[in-house]
Amino acid sequence: MGGRSTSAPKGDDTGDGRSPGTAWRTLRRADTVRFQPGDRLRLKGGARFPGTLSIGQGDAGEARRPVVIESYGKGRATIAAAGTRALEIHNTGGVVIRDLLVVGDTASYRSQEGIAFVSDLPGRRKLPYIRVDGVEVTGFRNGIRLHGGGEGSGFRDVVISDSVLHTNQDAGLVSDGPAFDAGAPVYAHEDVKVSRVTAYKNVGDPRASARNTGSGIVLGSVRHGLVERSVAHDNGEFSSADALEGPEGIWTYDSTRMTFQKNVAYANHTGSKVDGGGFGLDNNVSHSVVQYNLAYGNDGAGFLAYSAVPNSAHTGNTIRHNISHNDSRKLQDYGGIVVFGSRVTDLAVYQNTVLITANGSVRAPALRLQPSLGGVTVRNNVFVTDGSPVVSAQGTFTSSAVLLQGNDYHSARGWTLQWGERWYTDLAVWRQQTGQETLGPRATGTQHNPCLARVPLPAVAPDLGRGGPESGALASQCAPMLAGAAVDLRAVGIDPGPVDYFGAPLSGSPGAGAAQAAGATD
Repeated sequence: MGGRSTSAPKGDDTGDGRSPGTAWRTLRRADTVRFQPGDRLRLKGGARFPGTLSIGQGDAGEARRPVVIESYGKGRATIAAAGTRALEIHNTGGVVIRDLLVVGDTASYRSQEGIAFVSDLPGRRKLPYIRVDGVEVTGFRNGIRLHGGGEGSGFRDVVISDSVLHTNQDAGLVSDGPAFDAGAPVYAHEDVKVSRVTAYKNVGDPRASARNTGSGIVLGSVRHGLVERSVAHDNGEFSSADALEGPEGIWTYDSTRMTFQKNVAYANHTGSKVDGGGFGLDNNVSHSVVQYNLAYGNDGAGFLAYSAVPNSAHTGNTIRHNISHNDSRKLQDYGGIVVFGSRVTDLAVYQNTVLITANGSVRAPALRLQPSLGGVTVRNNVFVTDGSPVVSAQGTFTSSAVLLQGNDYHSARGWTLQWGERWYTDLAVWRQQTGQETLGPRATGTQHNPCLARVPLPAVAPDLGRGGPESGALASQCAPMLAGAAVDLRAVGIDPGPVDYFGAPLSGSPGAGAAQAAGATD
């Protein structure tokens, strides 16, 4: 076909569509065409195209010669759906969608996706090469969705970048697949990269009490995924008040080998008494890393590791070099970093900085731990509050279940720490009675004031929410005082990573906290 284009309202559906001069007028005409590898559907920038466009199994795209749907000329073309999806890619790959504005109406908002990639093929076939770049999607149930088949078919080599997903109902971006089987896990999608995506005001469905709604970016059923330099804010406000599970800014479930890095999640909400946090590793997530992220002003946890299912699939994860500033603004039962649920195992939490201040009667801890946990290590973090507990542990964990070493615990009013049924106000007493904050014969940890101060954010993403009361990153101005109490991570078998939160190279043994050198460039 080679370069077909359409430009309303002056086009003609009887034309051949091969140039702007012979362009089609409607999207309906374009939808009748069977696209071949290398074809391009070009929509005139600034024009509005009502309707929907489907690329199905008979439309062949290839990774080396993808089908491209894009705008041309000045500005972006608008695809306006009325009660339907705007773009559906069904059982085929090799597709590029770029530089479009995709909008839905009231009916689409209730039940449709703006851009849907759907596989219901039998078996575990992965359809290769999906690219979405420079789109804005608004007014749908989900902005963009990757949907896998019941046997594990789906998509691989997916890149979604430089896009804005807002004012949708359930989520800005979502992926899903088959029900998870811990004994024989199957993932619908592989090699999924999300970069420089902003998801905001995806507010949730107040009628949906049986499911979570109102998230920014949520990736389910993915093997090897990356979310980086993206922003999720002001999501979840109208999620159901009766829901037993709620939204998060950026999170994953039923997935393995995921990385969330250099993202910002702020002012995310929940309509109920659960979730509403910044970042989450949810059910059945394994061997994944959350690093160099900033969470602030969320209703729930800044960073959450959680499992609600009694299996061993939530394992081998890491939360490191992150900053949580004044999270849990609505929900006291969460905190800055929260670890709880059924059988969360082999989780490493290190080199993070958490500052929590009271929000009226809501006084959440910096760190919350709840059973059942195993092999959870918490090292070289800074935990600061203004009077609420620095740590709230709803259990007297043995050191094999939870081990804290090298952390800084501080509250200007004198800190408290809950450990099961007991409360402590002195680090030495807690250390002596529980065996926590020791490394062999050495006492670790400190109560020094880390002198936290806000410093300019690194260059994470185009929309960082600057101007909010907690929008700056936190760095210690008294870092040398914390260094001696920290643990040499390499000596206990942990690679601390190449750089700190600000990108400053790490050499030797880092002190406590996410930032070792305040204000270093990213």
